[in-house]
Amino acid sequence: MTSLPSRVILVDVGPRDGLQNEKQTVDAAVKIELVHRLQAAGLKEIEVTSFVSPKWVPQMADNAAVLAGITRPPGVRYSVLVPNMKGLDAALSAPRSEWPDEVVVFAAATEAFSQRNINCSITESVERFRPVVAAARERGIKVRGAISCALGCPYQGEVTADEVERVVRLIKEIGVEHCGIADTIGVGTPKRVQAAMERALKHYPLAEVSGHFHDTYGQAIGNVYAALEAGIATFDASVAGLGGCPYAKGATGNVATEDVLFLLNGLGIETGVSIDGLVDAAAYISGVLGRKPVSRVANALLAKRASTAS
Repeated sequence: MTSLPSRVILVDVGPRDGLQNEKQTVDAAVKIELVHRLQAAGLKEIEVTSFVSPKWVPQMADNAAVLAGITRPPGVRYSVLVPNMKGLDAALSAPRSEWPDEVVVFAAATEAFSQRNINCSITESVERFRPVVAAARERGIKVRGAISCALGCPYQGEVTADEVERVVRLIKEIGVEHCGIADTIGVGTPKRVQAAMERALKHYPLAEVSGHFHDTYGQAIGNVYAALEAGIATFDASVAGLGGCPYAKGATGNVATEDVLFLLNGLGIETGVSIDGLVDAAAYISGVLGRKPVSRVANALLAKRASTAS
């Protein structure tokens, strides 16, 4: 049997990637409470908000208030997405105690997606991040890069490992410290996951490569396992399966953190995260949104709780 990592880092992106496309406004107080519940469950890495124009992502207009309102216990790291220098400047305009620990930048794996999404080439998009990366690192803030549509593109279709590696090289060259391989529309399958991861690992150490999988076609858990087989030990996931992709009709969004945790627990892999605490957080935010979690594990355990209580 392939040797799997003994410990995995889970990065919960629910407060940012999970909530950003919600139609109903989610109050800053709710987002802060969600972050608090996630860290109480043992999460040490949480992506909390993004500093983008409220014109394009109105759900994140309260970014500064969310960062300012979080109670920060030792050992927990908070990341934010920034699309440009304006976003970074906004993220760092608060007192130092309210700065993020990490910023996230992103580039597409295909020219088609880059042009349709941000109206420029891949090379141009990465060059826009060069001053962002330099300014963040000068201030001691880590920079994580996400390569979107790395396993499939809504406009181009299939994405080759060569295309992924090209973007890996570009972000490495401008100083991005961590490379996340993102299956933005959830079409990836295990063999393609491993091929993409192998290319990223040619340029980044194992500890600085991660997987970000959507579950549109029900492949996310299998893709997590495939990445584990490649030695990957950091994964993005979203509490309650929050999130979706506007570029793929019917996309169910990010793989649920509880579902990934259930897999890891079954494999005997340490995370430091409590599944009961995570389900509590899933129930909380799902209650606010007025719907059930997407997560199968959360629904199963909540149903079990209900039957035991009755």
